[in-house]
Amino acid sequence: MPDAAAAPAVFPEESPPAVRVRGLAKTYRGSKNFPPSQALKGIDLDIPKGSVFGLLGPNGAGKSTLINILAGLVNKTAGTASIWGIDIDRHPRRSRAAIGVVPQELNIDAFFTPRELLNFQAGLFGVPERERITDELLAAVQLTDKAENYSRTLSGGMRRRLMVAKAMVHKPPVLVLDEPTAGVDVELRQQLWSQIRALNRSGTTVLLTTHYLAEAQELCDRIAFIDHGEVIACDTTGALLERVDRKEVTFLLGESLSELPAGLAHYSAELIPPRRLVIRYRPSRTRFRDLINDVRENGLTIVDLSTHESDLEDLFLQLTAAPADAGADSSEAQDSPSPPPAVAGR
Repeated sequence: MPDAAAAPAVFPEESPPAVRVRGLAKTYRGSKNFPPSQALKGIDLDIPKGSVFGLLGPNGAGKSTLINILAGLVNKTAGTASIWGIDIDRHPRRSRAAIGVVPQELNIDAFFTPRELLNFQAGLFGVPERERITDELLAAVQLTDKAENYSRTLSGGMRRRLMVAKAMVHKPPVLVLDEPTAGVDVELRQQLWSQIRALNRSGTTVLLTTHYLAEAQELCDRIAFIDHGEVIACDTTGALLERVDRKEVTFLLGESLSELPAGLAHYSAELIPPRRLVIRYRPSRTRFRDLINDVRENGLTIVDLSTHESDLEDLFLQLTAAPADAGADSSEAQDSPSPPPAVAGR
């Protein structure tokens, strides 16, 4: 496991991505009472080496199916996939050795100690005893003092950290974290974030799924949104946030108002009597300086202001909104941009 101060890994630009999928599809067979279900619909996706890559989407979007195909737990229906340049069909054992998966569920034998668990897992991957890094992993997840305790005596947070160590016993270059902070407290979440960053700095490519969009925004340098088995957007985190193109500013005014000044009617504005004015606008169309001038030119005194930036939650809601949600009135549409076009792959 890496030291937190390790320098970022550097990969040649011409090197293949850590994970590449092309036309990946999965259809689950139906039954007498249930029709066939198409979980993945021809996904194309590249995950660059050395990245922290977020895979986001609503429940049932296809995230778990994609992960399970990469891990060799589910057979794909069509398409190709490779991990660290290793085709999962041609070299299944090698490709599985190139990936470590931390599932959302805690699957730890209650009567194993952490040391026994890690050594047993290493044995399953054929890691010779002299090459095992059990002590290093226990230290990295801060469980050295619990190494000989039964796993059933560990707290939930300790078990979660042990799961990360378990996935790293064979030193995989790609680590998948499926909802790693689900149900954990704030302190443990910060600890896990720190470990994820340290792993990434050492060269491990991290694929993260999470329903905490603020977590993805904090950790991931690239993000793909998946919905109904299709990639509907994929880009750098910064570029995705720019697509939302929406900002909100709240003014505390020096005057008490009972109605909105006519000169501000062209904005999407809301008056919160007696002295608060909220204006929502598109930074790509309106400069903040011009907005301030418009407020002042309407005879209003700005005592204080606060701003709210758009985040991944805004984009998530845009991209996954039901078609019925598109029937907003024209005043909302003016300051609420339509969903951006889907971009798959890089």
